[in-house]
Amino acid sequence: MPDHTPNHDLRRRIDELGPWFHNMELDGIRTAPDHFLGDYPGFQWERLRPALPADLGGLNVLDIGCNAGYFSIRLKQEGAARVLAVDHDPRYLAQARLAAEVAGVAVEFREMSVYDLPRLGERFDLVLFMGVLYHLRHPLLALDLIHAHAAADLLVVQSLERGAGTAGALAADHDFSEHAIFDRDDYPRLHFVEHAYAGDPSNWWIPNRACTEAMLRSAGFTILSRPADEIYLCRRR
Repeated sequence: MPDHTPNHDLRRRIDELGPWFHNMELDGIRTAPDHFLGDYPGFQWERLRPALPADLGGLNVLDIGCNAGYFSIRLKQEGAARVLAVDHDPRYLAQARLAAEVAGVAVEFREMSVYDLPRLGERFDLVLFMGVLYHLRHPLLALDLIHAHAAADLLVVQSLERGAGTAGALAADHDFSEHAIFDRDDYPRLHFVEHAYAGDPSNWWIPNRACTEAMLRSAGFTILSRPADEIYLCRRR
């Protein structure tokens, strides 16, 4: 006789929406128990949370590239007044809607990319931009659009980084004859991936730390802190 218990039905719904990149626990069921990063993105949240305002009450939040909605749900659970979560992938949004349903929280989901931000027509107290930058063909444009059309105050950025993990001081200008500066390991570098990285053809540009920080400054953000490797808390200038 078929098993129609609520837990069995949830397992079926989770499997139908797979594979999942967010390893979430939905009513005791792990969505990606064999994830190569383990408890992802749970461990990222633990690294990020201490850097966020202690009281999230009343905040209007935008989660760009929400995937299965882990961060959106956590922010709503911790008191954010409103969370709008966007992603270009309808399957990720279906996963996120299921996760929010199981968690019993009200999150708004919308299918759109970071390049669509101008049509939102509103700004947010807190913008999350986690694990998206290196998947974009036009990463600096994306940061410019966030600055111009979304972030009213705080921005959190997490990006995969490769190369030197240091960011040295650089002069504001260099003579045309200068060559050596470009060979420094801590010079801002954006590594272009022509085909794929880690089996993923959507990995387009991978910055080093100096490049991530330089792009954030260039787009009009002040870096307040780096609470963990590859994570930046910024304020809009």
